[in-house]
Amino acid sequence: MKKVYYLKNCDTCKRIIKELGIGDEFDYQNIKEEKITARELDKMQQLAGTYEALFSRRAMKYRQLGLHEKQLTEKDYRKYILEEYTFLKRPVFIIEEAIYIGNSKKVVASIQQALS
Repeated sequence: MKKVYYLKNCDTCKRIIKELGIGDEFDYQNIKEEKITARELDKMQQLAGTYEALFSRRAMKYRQLGLHEKQLTEKDYRKYILEEYTFLKRPVFIIEEAIYIGNSKKVVASIQQALS
């Protein structure tokens, strides 16, 4: 399975997808238009190890909701990601049984290596 969870209007997501040169061999899920299901998120968590690894603290709502002042649990991370798509760290690539989360150069290099 090859899948990418991304935002269609996110320049960083678009840049990474273009940089990797991927095409129709991937299933694309624009998380704003097609919400992540609990089952999909649980599968991501199994691959990543924690919901926290999938959670974006850069989301504007993170501070707006005062989450930066709280001690969040795994249950909280799961709940917030399911409620609000912006809490998913993006993009998320799943290639076979490996998961790649975020947009750091190291992550993009790892995806490139997995695809070659």
